[in-house]
Amino acid sequence: MKKWQFWLGVLISVLFIWLALRGLRLEEFWGAVKKANYWWLLPGILVYFVGVWARAWRWHYLLGPIKKIPTATMFPITTIGYMGNNIYPARAGEVLRAVILKRKEGVSVSASLATIIVERIFDGVVMLAFVFVNLPELAKLTGSSGFVGNIQQVAVIGTGIFLGALAVFLLAAMFPHVTAKVGLWMIERFTPKRIHQRIISIMNKFLDGLESLRSPFNVLMVFFTSIIIWLLETGKYWFVMHAFDFSVSFFALMLMNGIVNLATTIPSAPGYIGTFDAPGIAVLTAYGVDQATAAGYTLTLHVALWLPITLLGAYYLAREGITWSDSLRAETKDV
Repeated sequence: MKKWQFWLGVLISVLFIWLALRGLRLEEFWGAVKKANYWWLLPGILVYFVGVWARAWRWHYLLGPIKKIPTATMFPITTIGYMGNNIYPARAGEVLRAVILKRKEGVSVSASLATIIVERIFDGVVMLAFVFVNLPELAKLTGSSGFVGNIQQVAVIGTGIFLGALAVFLLAAMFPHVTAKVGLWMIERFTPKRIHQRIISIMNKFLDGLESLRSPFNVLMVFFTSIIIWLLETGKYWFVMHAFDFSVSFFALMLMNGIVNLATTIPSAPGYIGTFDAPGIAVLTAYGVDQATAAGYTLTLHVALWLPITLLGAYYLAREGITWSDSLRAETKDV
């Protein structure tokens, strides 16, 4: 990754950290953290990993038309991908898991990335649904809650982007021959002739990765699974909440989950530092939770979401004997 992109992400993270923590009294923050009952993190982590298993099943389902791979095989690769997203910039974990799947199962990187992009589109649609379910509550997110910006407007724009992307992918999946012809026309006119065959090969493999979307039943299954995945993750928010001295509704935590995960699409330092924390604290303070408790809860939740999956992913990566080396980077180009 280019250095300027990395440092831009760091600067954005610093800005969001400042937004999250400005005016925070450190003694009150430490008081909230020290009083927390961290035993509640255990059921939260367990529920989260059930959600990760559901993610692995969803990926297995999307890859089904290309190759039937057991969910038990997909789970370690999925955790490696999330570990990569947590410690490398630019969501490199997505490419990492595609490369590992190619090594283990022979599935092309292009086809894998097509299914991964489909995952992310469905995730975005569900996150926006979580926001819209609680749309009346968004009026509470004012500048005084520590979050800057018109969330309603962002939600509307985001909905247009994600639904537009979903429509494009569904049309590409349902009409592969037409899509291939359009793609071939664009390749012949807008790319150098010497790389035509390579780009055409990538395009064909990518279209293969969309095959699961040709069935309306499959689309509904992926959407339903995505809802279950994000409800399970909200369950972790709910369990961790019980470790702290405050209470909001499950719907409020759905709103928080939707907003913070949409915010983490903004470029930032690895681990979504700041972009997760500032909107999370803002949502809770908007619901009347004092800033110190909101900050203690959000930072603890962030660590609880980041650390277990990163450690497990690192374990599976080490077990595979793979490192993020120059040879692995070169392999990402062999799509």
